[in-house]
Amino acid sequence: MQPIEPIDLVIFDCDGVLVDSERLSIEVDRRVLADLGWPLSREQILHRFVGRSSAHFRAEVEAYLGRPLPDDWESPYQPWYIDAFERDLTAVPGVEAALDEIRVATCVASSGTHAKIRRTLGLTGLLPRFEGRIFSADDVQNGKPDPDLFLHAAEQLGVVPERCAVVEDSRFGVQAARAAGMRVFGYAGGLTPADWLEREGATVFTDMLQLPGLMLR
Repeated sequence: MQPIEPIDLVIFDCDGVLVDSERLSIEVDRRVLADLGWPLSREQILHRFVGRSSAHFRAEVEAYLGRPLPDDWESPYQPWYIDAFERDLTAVPGVEAALDEIRVATCVASSGTHAKIRRTLGLTGLLPRFEGRIFSADDVQNGKPDPDLFLHAAEQLGVVPERCAVVEDSRFGVQAARAAGMRVFGYAGGLTPADWLEREGATVFTDMLQLPGLMLR
């Protein structure tokens, strides 16, 4: 067996990994989709959209409706997300303590826009921990489950993929990390079932306080 390379960079997804936003987002997504004429359950939204980009969300809605959405289609709905996040958003339990114990470089690579990532990290007090090391699906041609975003983050920070670890909570994110040739830890303390992450090849854990120790194994 070949020796396992040490980890030099930990790449965190944002929603559901750093900030406890998935429950809030799914509820607002459900309201938005119903308003657009596509009623879906929370479970259906979790399966279809969690971990994917806003461009994917729009493309799926357009395909269902059979017509393009106007460029400003999101404008009426943005206050719904902002209100929910400002009222109820918190950091994922234990993530700050886990970050304190991780001694290697860290960054964020999320399917959200830069504006959304900065807003949610700012609301939870996590933004200073990642300033200057935030990467968005908007930075690459193909979002998750393609590996482009994780490879872009690693390249920008000068770390080869085999010395990177990714922390994800969606099966699309795990697929992207595996395709990038990176180790991946799947956080199952949120909405995504543990078996979804296990099937994609993640090392699954349910408590953020477990993460630093897992990376030492």
